[in-house]
Amino acid sequence: MASIQDKAQALIASKLKVSEKEIAPEKHLFNDLGADSLDVVELIMILEREFNVKFSEEETANIKTVGDVYALIDKYTKKS
Repeated sequence: MASIQDKAQALIASKLKVSEKEIAPEKHLFNDLGADSLDVVELIMILEREFNVKFSEEETANIKTVGDVYALIDKYTKKS
């Protein structure tokens, strides 16, 4: 069974059309992976649906790196 981070990594790679090998916690979604703001909004929606969570607007506004995505998912999946 894939870990939450593995699932998130696959979803990020698919949405941003990059190799999963390029997805690392320190990678910046915009500068390193070529995302734009619409990509990130759509990615958040995909992640919320996949993990059955709802992130706050404040939290999603602060997402800059893959690590930020992992931390936010981890925060919400640990609550369940």
